[in-house]
Formats: sequence, C-alpha cells, structure tokens
Amino acid sequence: MFKGLCSLLLCLAGFVGLAILVSPEAATAAAMPGLPDFGAFGVAGMAGLIVNKANLEAVFINIKTTFNRAFDAAPSDWEKTTMKIPSGSSQNNYNWLSRFPKMREWIGDKVIKALAAFKYIVINKDWEATIAVDRNDIEDDTLGIYAIQAQEAGFSAKQLPGEIDTDLKNGAFANTCYDGQFFYDTDHPVGNGAEVPVASVSNKFAAVLSAANLAAVEASYGALRHAIMNFTDDEGRKLGLVPDLLEGPPALEAVMNIIATADKLQDNNPNPYKGTCTVKVNAGLTSATGYMLHVTSRPIKPFIYQERKAPVFVQATDPSSDAVFMRKEFKYGAEARAVGAYGLWQLSAASTGQG
Repeated sequence: MFKGLCSLLLCLAGFVGLAILVSPEAATAAAMPGLPDFGAFGVAGMAGLIVNKANLEAVFINIKTTFNRAFDAAPSDWEKTTMKIPSGSSQNNYNWLSRFPKMREWIGDKVIKALAAFKYIVINKDWEATIAVDRNDIEDDTLGIYAIQAQEAGFSAKQLPGEIDTDLKNGAFANTCYDGQFFYDTDHPVGNGAEVPVASVSNKFAAVLSAANLAAVEASYGALRHAIMNFTDDEGRKLGLVPDLLEGPPALEAVMNIIATADKLQDNNPNPYKGTCTVKVNAGLTSATGYMLHVTSRPIKPFIYQERKAPVFVQATDPSSDAVFMRKEFKYGAEARAVGAYGLWQLSAASTGQG
C-alpha cells in the first residue's frame, strides 16, 4: 500500500551521491529545466569528496524541494469517491455516519436524530520506509539520472491516498462499515424500529456487467442504479441519491464506456443509459469482473481517507552519529500516519460480476 513512498526511497540510494564533485552527468542534470543544481555542493580535488553535515543538509533541502514540487504537481483522482478526514488524535469515531437528518417540515417540537448504537472507531496506522546508504556510495556515486528520479518519486508518493482508496474497494465485500455489516452487503439494517420497521437492504449484486442488449444492461448497471436511487433513510424517506460514476477494472473498460457514452447497445438498439454516468478505470482493482457505481456529488463520499500526518521526507545524516561512525550508514526515509475507512454504504453499490 505504501509502494509510492517505497519507490521514493529506492531512488534515494542514488540521490545521496549528489554531494559530489561536478561531473559531466551532474552538469547535464543541472542544465535540465526544473532540476536543482547539486554540483555546488561538491569539492574539487584529487583526494575525492568532502562529505560533511553542511553539504548533506544542503543536498537534503534540494532533493526535498524537488520531491515536494513533483508531489504537489502530480495528478490524482481518488477524491472523486473518497473524502479526506483530518485526524487530531490516534483514532477517529465514525458513529456520526448513522445520524444524517433529512430536512423535514417543522411541526411541533423538533425531532432529534440520536446516534445509533453503532461503534465504528478507526485507528491511525504508521507508515514508514527507510533505507541505509553506505558512506562509500556517497563518495563514489555520480549524479546522472537521480534528479529526474526524484521527480518521479514525488509523483509516486502522491499515490498513497489512492492506494489506500483502492485497497478499501478491493476489500469492500469482506470488511465492515459503520453499521457492522460488510460495506457491500445484502442485509444492511434500515428503519427506526418504530414507525418504520427495520428491514434488510442490499447494495451488493452479482450480475455480469453487460451492454449486449437492454435486458442485460438493466440486470447489471441498471440494477445498481435503481437500487441507489431507491435507498431511504431510517424514517422511510427517499434519500434522493443519483449515482454518477461507474468504476471497474481494465477488463471492463470497453463495456463501461459503451454504457456511459454509446448511442446504441451492442445489439444496435438505443442505449437508454447514455450520459447517466462517467467512467473510472481503476487498474488497482484485483477482480476482473467486479464493478461499482458511486454517488460523488454529495459532500460526504462512500470512502474515507483519514489523515493524521501527510507523507513527509526525513533524514538521519549526522556524520557524527553512531550509525555513520560504526557502520558508515546515512539514513533517509519517509513517514506518514493515515488509514482508510468506509463512509456511507448508501452512496455506492457493487456487483461481483460473477453471475
């Protein structure tokens, strides 16, 4: 899940060679637009390099700047289905997901919607990736391609929330949400038990996604769409949800695009669902047959990215440290605190696609 940050660290073994004598490779990299000039930190001389704390700190600042610029510029689309919730402690409690009151006519006393007896506490996880670099590599390596790799590493590190988001979706048929049921399940309890009896409601289906004909598309995409649009709150009132994003693996890309954009279905009859959704192809999904339909137009989303600390770039490069003195090792790494969670199941429906 943290492979974006690991990708960063795999690049750093080369980066630590930046505090070196200016070489043809360094001159080439420094001449590239947008890449920092690390050659200023080298010291000329036949004896080789001077690697000291000041030079290492200067190099660290430069590679951190390069990393952050690439990180900030990298595109991401996980926000379409996932909301970022800041975390101010070791955990967040999401039992508030059960108490979203819908506006009603005010007659008599206000109706207070109390918290349901659900307990959904999500504990932050620590993420780290560390690499120990031999001092000899600092003295002997060359700049070469490493500045460009820093930009690529920053791009990759941006993907951590997206990877957490994808892992949530891959596990959504087997992991629980706020009501104690699997996020995609056949028996979510809905109803207040008084005026509205508690009933089991499903956002889980099994039909194969198909655009072969009207019956096939109705049984697959149409079933998910109609289910979401008919979801009610605990008081029996329609939630008024309209799904707008169809998500699936690369294997379903062609079929999803037909449903979303084609004038006609595969049997050459009119496509009644053209324009009802956009398509997201998620290459990280592990199922080749499963697909999901989401509501993305509301402030709250189906999935949650809980962030305690965003990924940060750190170092342990004090030349007088025990690690350097005893083992000739400088350490670079990345740290973050975050976790994924499930939001409102009513905002998404899915099919295993297994028939």
